[in-house]
Amino acid sequence: MTGPLPWLAPYRDTPLDARVLVPSSKSLTNRALVLAAIADGPSVVRRALTSRDSALMVAALESLGATFERGGPETGQAWSIRPLGAVEGTVSVDCGLAGTVMRFVPPLAALGTADVAFDGDPRSRERPMGTTISTLRALGVEVDDEGRGSLPFTVRGTGSVTGGELTVDASASSQFVSALLLVAPRFEQGLDLRHVGPPLPSLPHVDMTVAELRRRGVQVDDSRPDRWVVSPGPVKALDVEIEPDLSNAGVFIAAALATRGRVTVRGWPEHTQQAGDAWRRLVPAFGGYVERDGDDLVLGTQEPLRGVELDLHDVGELTPVVAALAALAEGPSRLTGVAHLRGHETDRIAALATEINRMGGDVTELDDGLEIRPRPLHGEIFRTYDDHRMAHAAVVLALRVPEVFVEDVSTTVKTYPNFAPVWERLVS
Repeated sequence: MTGPLPWLAPYRDTPLDARVLVPSSKSLTNRALVLAAIADGPSVVRRALTSRDSALMVAALESLGATFERGGPETGQAWSIRPLGAVEGTVSVDCGLAGTVMRFVPPLAALGTADVAFDGDPRSRERPMGTTISTLRALGVEVDDEGRGSLPFTVRGTGSVTGGELTVDASASSQFVSALLLVAPRFEQGLDLRHVGPPLPSLPHVDMTVAELRRRGVQVDDSRPDRWVVSPGPVKALDVEIEPDLSNAGVFIAAALATRGRVTVRGWPEHTQQAGDAWRRLVPAFGGYVERDGDDLVLGTQEPLRGVELDLHDVGELTPVVAALAALAEGPSRLTGVAHLRGHETDRIAALATEINRMGGDVTELDDGLEIRPRPLHGEIFRTYDDHRMAHAAVVLALRVPEVFVEDVSTTVKTYPNFAPVWERLVS
């Protein structure tokens, strides 16, 4: 075996009672950084997530001419950002495995005059990118991918994009829609974008994008289903503070449910477009409770976990942790609506079924999800497939199953730096 040795995840046989402050939202951070890069003046982004994905986004935007200055304690560890400047010649963007970088940045590159070469980790070349390439070409942007329809490719900007009407099948990822909407105010004619095809996954992420545009004075008409009309015009500079990442909070919520305890998540927003806010309804589905305590949210249970039947289409990123809880439940579960997860960091549907079954579980793959039946589990090396959400699923299972070793727990740095030591201190 190459790489670091598998990590023995903590087991716990008593109820958890903990308070947590999770890192800031990756989705909101990277949207705020992109919008600051095309704003009409300097911006400050406070409590921006510091992780691999956000670092890749900062590096990408810097390569396109934006300027980032990291503030000190007096500015709340903020980024001060000056918008894109002129860049000539050829520049390279490392996307890593960050979907927001590989999909949000190419439309930005089309606004400049440089040749921008995009590539990433080996798995990134397998992620769906054909829609990004085809929509850019439909907008008149030259993209050289040598016929691959995937990374690596080069965007050859001419300094402007006309925009106008555009039809796209974004059923593989809502990021295709968000990527275009974020940059649409800078198109000469704005954008009249229509989605056709199977239902759009992860719709809360598109709602988040629209809300962030409106906060900066951009006119967006989304009154008709699967259609977004963005008017051309300035993106106002805006100083913002990023919310806690509610999807990352899910692993701690799951720890409370798995151990029949409770967790208080600090600073849970009253109103948010984050997909992770769905934990408010997922916890009761498993038989737990949710209570507001001032600015915080308290979630937990004193009862065994119930099996669930859930359509997770709009909140697919929560599926790995939900599946781990389902594998610990007393009744069967059925999770559907997440066919698009086959194109994430790994094929999450296949990976979850494989790893839980290797632990003695009884999981069947569906075209768009999983059927999970109760069965005693045993310790095993749980493979993560370079996917941070798979690591989260593994540590939840380990709470109730001794001797679970997590392969490459460091993959969690994608959205949660220092996750492993934080988790050990919390649950051990």
